[in-house]
Parts: sequence; structure tokens; C-alpha cells
Amino acid sequence: MFEARALSAAVDAVRESHAPDVRVLNCERDFETLNPARAEDLGLVVDSLEPASYPAAWLPEDAPTLLARYASSELTIGMPGDGSVAWTRQTEPPLVLVKPRVEGSPDAFIDFLIAEALVQLDLGVPEHFIGFFEESYPDLDRAVELDPNGTYQVAAALYDGWVGLQTREVFAEWHDNHPDLADAWQDAGTRLEDRVSDLPRAVARGDTDFADATELACAAIKHAIELPAPFAALDTEAYLDHGPEYAIQWAETTFESLEN
Repeated sequence: MFEARALSAAVDAVRESHAPDVRVLNCERDFETLNPARAEDLGLVVDSLEPASYPAAWLPEDAPTLLARYASSELTIGMPGDGSVAWTRQTEPPLVLVKPRVEGSPDAFIDFLIAEALVQLDLGVPEHFIGFFEESYPDLDRAVELDPNGTYQVAAALYDGWVGLQTREVFAEWHDNHPDLADAWQDAGTRLEDRVSDLPRAVARGDTDFADATELACAAIKHAIELPAPFAALDTEAYLDHGPEYAIQWAETTFESLEN
């Protein structure tokens, strides 16, 4: 199910610089969340497993089942929204997991995704948005007037944007040391620019729902793409500094404006 992945020289240099203890593994099968038996299989390739656990009070009563499972003491590796490359600190050493669905993408882009995961691990940020919002997640749930899955998607996007405010500073430095990774970062951003600039009109036309729009806008933050309102308010030092409190205030203000 899992085997060590050979890394390019640039990615290995990023690993040595940011997360030298991390192992990068290829996964035999795609997943959003590994089933418990497969997750336990990780015990064969790591020294120890330590499941994440969060208080049940941090979750709304109608939280998605997978989120409740992740917050419990059950070992839960991977969650919706993690993308083609996921990472976890629920193992010792920490892991970066590369899913088969990424194969077929340009090698440079795959390298960027792995390097991004290594940088995120080095930041010491939570593995999942529930560790970001903590006890304030029910406040976000009340502010975001969507169903539980939509709220989950918005929360994951907001957390991704907050992390992106931090990682993009590292990515910008790659122009000097890892130009191929820097080019892949910029190329991925270029592919997003037109879609992001059209977001307000796409939402107004009903072509894109608000959760999808938030996900796309927040994904663009790590690429330093200029965002339209109301998402531009997330590309700020204030969001970086105040995190969950700012995100909830943004959600309250944004949904109030959508009603008017």
C-alpha cells in the first residue's frame, strides 16, 4: 500500500531544509480518507502512530460524519479537501503521502505539491482546519449559512488561505535556489488567474456556488494572485495575524451582504 518515493534533487533539498525527518511515500490506491485498516498499515512503515483527537464540543451537532470521526480518538488519515498530496503528524516520523491520481501531471507540478507539503509541515500549522478554528468552529458554522458539507468546504478553504499567506513567502524565495519549483508555483498560479478574476460574476450568474468560489479564491492566495471582493479581505496581514477570529468575522460580514 505504501512505499518510499524517490525525490528529485530540488524536492530533497527542500525536505532537508524544512523537514528532514519526514518520509515521503507513494500510495498504491487513491483516497480521501484511508479506511481504518489501511491507516493502521502505516504502522508497518513508521515508528509509532498517535491519532489526533479534539473535544466533541468543538463540533456543531450536524457536523459531517468524517469530521466527527477525525475529531475522535480513531486514527483518521486524510480528509476531503487534502488534494493529491497529503501530510500527517499522526505518525512518527511525519509523512507526506502522494496519491496515484497525481500521476500524469507534469513532474514539475508534482514536485511543487510535495515541496509545498514539506513547507507546511515545517510551519507547524495544524493538520486540519479543526485544529485552526478549535472551539470557535461552531461560531463559523452559525456565520456560514450553508449546509454542513458547504460549511466544511468553506472552513477548509479559509484554513488553506491562512496557510497560503505563510507558504508563499517561502515559495518566492525559490527563484534563487530552486528555480524549477518556483516556475511550477508561478505556472499553477497563472492557470488560476482568469478563473479567480471572474468569481464574483460566476457566483452572481449561479455558475459557481459560494463554497466553490471560496475554495478557489483561497487556493489562489498561496500564488499571490490578486483577489476580487469579498475574498480580497482574506489576503491581508490582519488575517495572518488574527486567523480564526478574522475568518469568522469575514464570514459574518460576507453572508450578511449576500442577503442584502
